[in-house]
Amino acid sequence: MGQGDENDRIVINVGGTRHQTYRSTLRTLPGTRLAWLAEPEAHSHFDYDSKIDEFFFDRHPGVFAHILNYYRTGKLHCPADVCGPLYEEELAFWGIDETDVEPCCWMTYRQHREAEEALDSFGGGALDVGSEEADGDGMGDSGDGDEELEMTKRLALGDSLDAKSAGLWRRWQRRVWALFEDPYSSKYARVSAPLHGCGRTN
Repeated sequence: MGQGDENDRIVINVGGTRHQTYRSTLRTLPGTRLAWLAEPEAHSHFDYDSKIDEFFFDRHPGVFAHILNYYRTGKLHCPADVCGPLYEEELAFWGIDETDVEPCCWMTYRQHREAEEALDSFGGGALDVGSEEADGDGMGDSGDGDEELEMTKRLALGDSLDAKSAGLWRRWQRRVWALFEDPYSSKYARVSAPLHGCGRTN
């Protein structure tokens, strides 16, 4: 960006951290909150302190530094020390489209959402997983939910399984192993494999 004149300079205090830039820089992304901040009537629409000539936002200052850098460079990167949901929330507040995140940071940005989707899928019970690839082995039967939960508890506590529970475990064992060993076995495995660093290479 070229140098602006003194009247073009703007001070934005975000969470106690002062940032300085030019209004012309903020106008590079029309329709966003910061672009509106560059308009002449912005003083009456935002928290503005006329004594020190600065705007104030009670938002995350570290994330804002990355967002302001996006206006300066045209490249939107994700901070490594901020969790995905927080970054997503800040992007929404500032009016930044999440699809503008650079490819090098996209997987990091999306990881939390894919993990949440995977957990939601597992939380749906045996029917959800079984319906993904029904192969006639009865793994999608909804009646197995209570038995499955009891078996999981007993395995976690180190208890031995009775014949009925052991049979249920054998039915699920292949699916659970495939989930972590073969990243192409199902959509759930494709989500969990990057999270665990698992997966066979062919």
